[in-house]
Amino acid sequence: MIPRYSRPEMVAIWSPETRFRIWFEIEAHACDALAELGVIPKEAARTIWERGGAAKFDVDKIDEIERVTKHDVIAFLTHLGEFVGPDARFIHQGMTSSDVLDTCLAVQLTRASDILLADIDALLAALKRRAFEHKDTVTIGRSHGIHAEPTTFGVKLAQAYAEFSRCRERLVHAREDIATCAISGAVGTFANIEPYVEEHVAQKLGLKPEPVSTQVIPRDRHAMFFATLGVIASSVERLAIEIRHLQRTEVLEAEEYFSPGQKGSSAMPHKRNPVLTENLTGLARMVRSFAMPAMENVALWHERDISHSSVERMIGPDATVTLDFALSRLTSVVDKLLVYPDNMLKNMNKFRGLVHSQRVLLALTQAGVSREDAYRLVQRNAMKVWEHGADFLEELLADREVTAALPEADIREKFDLGYHTKHVDTIFKRVFGEA
Repeated sequence: MIPRYSRPEMVAIWSPETRFRIWFEIEAHACDALAELGVIPKEAARTIWERGGAAKFDVDKIDEIERVTKHDVIAFLTHLGEFVGPDARFIHQGMTSSDVLDTCLAVQLTRASDILLADIDALLAALKRRAFEHKDTVTIGRSHGIHAEPTTFGVKLAQAYAEFSRCRERLVHAREDIATCAISGAVGTFANIEPYVEEHVAQKLGLKPEPVSTQVIPRDRHAMFFATLGVIASSVERLAIEIRHLQRTEVLEAEEYFSPGQKGSSAMPHKRNPVLTENLTGLARMVRSFAMPAMENVALWHERDISHSSVERMIGPDATVTLDFALSRLTSVVDKLLVYPDNMLKNMNKFRGLVHSQRVLLALTQAGVSREDAYRLVQRNAMKVWEHGADFLEELLADREVTAALPEADIREKFDLGYHTKHVDTIFKRVFGEA
């Protein structure tokens, strides 16, 4: 997590100040439940809220204590006790450190999820607007990077919209899966604390109780969460790479917005490089890389070990902060994307009608020619276009075997560009609904 690729709202979730405030709330809510059960005095619970709630936790002081205790939760509780006074002895009754750490991480990841969901919503809005803007902007579809058949630029963006809609659904499920609370004590048996305390804390923090926590919340939940972030990052890269390819000089069908005063190269003043989408490719690699250690965290020893701890201290902030930044950047790219319809048509016509080859092939088969012979006839004329720059329609009309099977009018009709876009409205209704 570095400032260059960070946004303040997401960074704040992972600050020490936020973490310690969540720790306090977990402990204070637990004290409320313990007071209801008669385990600790109600007056003590009130004091803990009043004094701890008003406290301004000193991060440096807690770090100083931890250098002696070698234990972060104990260092925090020691510092908290300085504010609370004698009633601090009732804090952390029957709890273990993982109750605080794991429940706090759940709160942080759910808050991070809410920001990421808002990011996706903003991206979806931009994609929808630009998709409808270019619903009928005809462009060439490519497979293997080679001209295939016509599509529209709006369909390309509609595909991205559908993909990110699926990403949103996955993140909603991942958020629900990660939003669990564990206040179950050592090895998760509730031996020294009642399950009601966990239920109370979970309700107050917007979580649900973990059905079975050993001494930690099972890490399959976290593995799924970070894997989901990795999938979203891959979708970010998919759209970024499409834009990068379309911005290549010899293609130039779309281009990142180039702002006044922007410089593309320290050596070549003419350059306008796709730096934002290239950056998104790199950021996506990082977010995906966090999924593997999250999966390796699933296999802990017995009821717990802390081999997962150092991993999560890194990937929790880094994955969410990086993806937040990437989604925001991609939204800006889509929103300001420069689109060149004239270049799209120019590129499509570069090979003089080749994109209609399938229609001619099918027409020949429907006219009684075997598929093998029809393919041979169409391909031999297509190769003249590739190799000699010939006009595909003219070559077909000059081929006696082709004209023996198809009248000239039928051949010419197969070069109607509108044929390829006749179902665009159907695709849009599937993606966006009747609206």
